[in-house]
Amino acid sequence: MTTESTATAGTTEKQISLPLSKAIEISFRSLRIRFWRSLITIGGIFFGIAFLMSILTSASINEALVEGGSPQVRALLEQKGADGDSATQQVWLVSLSLLVCVVGITNAMLMSVTERYREIGTMKCLGALDKFIIQLFVLESTFQGLVGSVGGVIMGCLFMLISMMTSYGWDPLVLFPVLEVAQSGLYSLGAGLGLAIIGALYPAYRASQMPPADAMRTEV
Repeated sequence: MTTESTATAGTTEKQISLPLSKAIEISFRSLRIRFWRSLITIGGIFFGIAFLMSILTSASINEALVEGGSPQVRALLEQKGADGDSATQQVWLVSLSLLVCVVGITNAMLMSVTERYREIGTMKCLGALDKFIIQLFVLESTFQGLVGSVGGVIMGCLFMLISMMTSYGWDPLVLFPVLEVAQSGLYSLGAGLGLAIIGALYPAYRASQMPPADAMRTEV
């Protein structure tokens, strides 16, 4: 633990600057305490990323089937490809699901801030820096985003692979485009983490700007 000094109007104030390891420890403890609420947030990210990954996996497998699938499979793909509006609908559905994820994360983190007024006030009274408070909430959201995104990537990929195997037989598994799907998985993982961080920014900033005395007086 280190201290930082700031000079304001001729006075010197010392503020606590805790290491990243301590911030991670506090974040994990908070997630354990609020396990069920964290699980709801993780679930929202999970379903949003699973949907995104299923769409990307479907596109990669379709491309592989068009290039190397059996004549019967290619004929089925041509029939289904007649609906030109499906791709546009999928884009809108993915965008909407990701937007709902951001709103859900922001709402959950705001509720967490409200529940932790006294905790935040105590840390600030002890000299915690504003950036440390922000770091705590962003870390919590990042952990939730990581767990939800990894689960969503796996589920989305498996669900779409099984779904396409029921329609086209063994061709989707035999011709499974590993590299393309892995790349889509990385994109989806990055999207999940990005959404989690974006959703936590406003609640984290709000928590960091809370006056310590007001936070200590608040009845939750």
